[in-house]
Amino acid sequence: MAERLDSPLGTRKRFIPRLNIDQERFGRASEAFARAMGTGGFLIGMTVFCAVWLTWNSLAPLGWQFDPRLTNFTLLTLILSMQASYAAPLILLAQNRQDDRDRVKFEQDRQRAERNLADTEYLAREVVALRLAIQELATKEFVQDELRDLMRELVAELREEPKKK
Repeated sequence: MAERLDSPLGTRKRFIPRLNIDQERFGRASEAFARAMGTGGFLIGMTVFCAVWLTWNSLAPLGWQFDPRLTNFTLLTLILSMQASYAAPLILLAQNRQDDRDRVKFEQDRQRAERNLADTEYLAREVVALRLAIQELATKEFVQDELRDLMRELVAELREEPKKK
């Protein structure tokens, strides 16, 4: 049966098996690699490695040299190029993961700031409502004055009642 262009392809037979790579583990490894490459110890180690390599292949007898100076240290150049070709994408991967973490942290900080702002606005409204409520409350002096006035009125009424009888 001829394959039609308007129907999806069936299962494809792959000649190369697909690798199942744990992205999280690979990402952590790349971050560890990038972190290690950014240290002074790594730079000093690479400097010592290259110095020993160059010294050995420059000063050792020709039979003992494995990357002679006459070939411009081709093997060392290849090794350093290979290390750089792996280091660059691994460092970029580590930076992308850090950017993703920063993005998530920024979003969480933004949400937290929004909640804090909403809480602050709510509390400010509550404080205003309490102030208004407190202004409407009778003070001690007001209650005392009212009671005095009522007592005077009662006393006046009591004095007038015996006269009316």
